[in-house]
Amino acid sequence: MSAIRLLVLGAVRRRGRAHGYQVRGDLESWGAHEWSTAKPGSIYHALRHMAKQGLLRAHESAPSAAGGPPRTEYELTAEGDAEFLSLLRAALVRHDQKIDELTAGVGFLDCLPREEAIALLKERVAALDGWRAEVAPHLTPGGAESGSWEPVAEIMRLWAHFTAGGAEWTRGLIERLERDPRVP
Repeated sequence: MSAIRLLVLGAVRRRGRAHGYQVRGDLESWGAHEWSTAKPGSIYHALRHMAKQGLLRAHESAPSAAGGPPRTEYELTAEGDAEFLSLLRAALVRHDQKIDELTAGVGFLDCLPREEAIALLKERVAALDGWRAEVAPHLTPGGAESGSWEPVAEIMRLWAHFTAGGAEWTRGLIERLERDPRVP
């Protein structure tokens, strides 16, 4: 999965119809250029590529009243909306994705009904806990849980730590969603 794909589709979806500069501005206002690959070139490339794939419909607009060039505005097609929702669901449920994919998914969490979002996040917790249980036998005395340093042991500690932290954060998010009446 690509975070840029989810981010661009989601930004266009939120606006209904948007040109590249608006999508770029929205993503920059979210700080996405700092935590993802959402750089200007990748945003415009993604818009054009997804239009060719039929996920976005391109509309040529009139030149700007201030004298600027015409801009291409994009809106999601039915296929684009389905792709967005598929990517969003995958971003929320997967336990092995890059952090930018999860971050993008959390940014669009409100695009799903509360019950579905919570169910997907519970699946994520189960996957994280399952992965940690699978790795636990490798964290044995003299191995990754010993007091000594060893590269493989440190890798196992790192993975176990991130997994435990990810599960804890996700459980907290689920609790916040369950008690916040503003969440759809």
